[in-house]
Amino acid sequence: MLNLQVLRWMPASFRARLEGDSSLVKMVRNTGWLFLDRLVRLGFGMVVGVWVARYLGPEQFGTFAYVQAVIALFLSFSTLGLDQIVVREVVKDLGDKARILGTTLALRLVGSLFALAASILVVVLSRPGDHLTHLLAAIMGSATIFQAFDTVDLWFQSQVQSKYSVLVKNSAFIVMALVKVGLILGGASLVAFAWATLGEAALGAYLLLTVYRWRQGDLGTWRADKDSATTLMRDGWPLIFSGLTVMVYMRIDQIMLGQLGGNKALGVFTAASRLSEVWYFVPVALVSTVMPGFVAAKQVSEMVYYEKLLKFFKLNVALALAIVLPVTLLSSRIVSFLYGSAYQGAGAILAVHIWGALFVFLGMAQHPWFIVENLTKRALARTLGGALVNIALNLILIPRIGGLGAAYASLAAQLSSNLLMNFFDRRTRPLFWILMRSFNLFTGWSPNVRN
Repeated sequence: MLNLQVLRWMPASFRARLEGDSSLVKMVRNTGWLFLDRLVRLGFGMVVGVWVARYLGPEQFGTFAYVQAVIALFLSFSTLGLDQIVVREVVKDLGDKARILGTTLALRLVGSLFALAASILVVVLSRPGDHLTHLLAAIMGSATIFQAFDTVDLWFQSQVQSKYSVLVKNSAFIVMALVKVGLILGGASLVAFAWATLGEAALGAYLLLTVYRWRQGDLGTWRADKDSATTLMRDGWPLIFSGLTVMVYMRIDQIMLGQLGGNKALGVFTAASRLSEVWYFVPVALVSTVMPGFVAAKQVSEMVYYEKLLKFFKLNVALALAIVLPVTLLSSRIVSFLYGSAYQGAGAILAVHIWGALFVFLGMAQHPWFIVENLTKRALARTLGGALVNIALNLILIPRIGGLGAAYASLAAQLSSNLLMNFFDRRTRPLFWILMRSFNLFTGWSPNVRN
């Protein structure tokens, strides 16, 4: 498979250790389906996405991006931070999947309605009288309701069967990408692209439910349970606010730039940042696959558990650097080729913003550790710190250097939240030292945990 071929490009010692670990090999095989999903989006999706940006121009594209950024702030309320927790619970108690998944779906539907209402309220208050932006928020925000049905995907993750979710989501994505091409050729308005966004979420939910019925049976067996809801929310509430603060430091730069610099400046910045963020699927795909393995490793021994963590962190560093270095060197040429002269200035922003990917990879790679160690409140604290760093630096840098300042602020927030802040808490300091060792890809494979 393609993902196993990629290992040939890794350092020999690094590759040998991965290939000698059967559980990690299984993880890499399953992750191939998740990489296939994103390869389609990187190829077909990137072409259509760039075409849409060129068609709309920086001004309209900035308006679209502003609404997306506001909606993203509240996505944690639609997922309720339950993804890895639900996977953990299903792995532990496979026989009770109907209760766990049914309760998760019910909770997510309630959370999605709250996210929709909050998104519309923020857009209305921040841009009074801008009826077009209000309409975009209502249409695009409704997609969060359909995303609640991604609960089905958690079942496939727990069984390491991501191929079904990949096939379903790619089908919906390709159909709606073709619709967007038709909208461009037909000279459609900005509102039409908002409807396409909603359509993709609705079609994806329908197909996901259809595949689940085919593979596992009717959802009618699912049931919501009050005690289960209490248990899930007790473990998940810190991750809700952790997700909120993650989105603050990942999206507040766009919201603040849109308010302080205008839609055009935001459009240029978003064009650059999307070329960075398109790679964030890599650690997400890896984490969704390795989570069951880390739960099992913890039950075997601490040494096995931390050895797997260190290998996983090194893998993420290697993959991140393989992306960051060439994009930095070719940033201006990439932007000029893809977006044209209308997005002049995005190249310099991309050269800075792409380095945040290194710390995003490590940040995502830490999620299993926080879940397994039941330290989700610590995750909340560090992401809150990163959000505060981002807001403070945006207030200082955006008025001075615009979108480039927002890129520097985002990079500083990622570095602070995903690495440095682990040092200042006794409970997360061992994680900090393991993360530091992960930057050495050639030696230092013993976890050597320190306080």
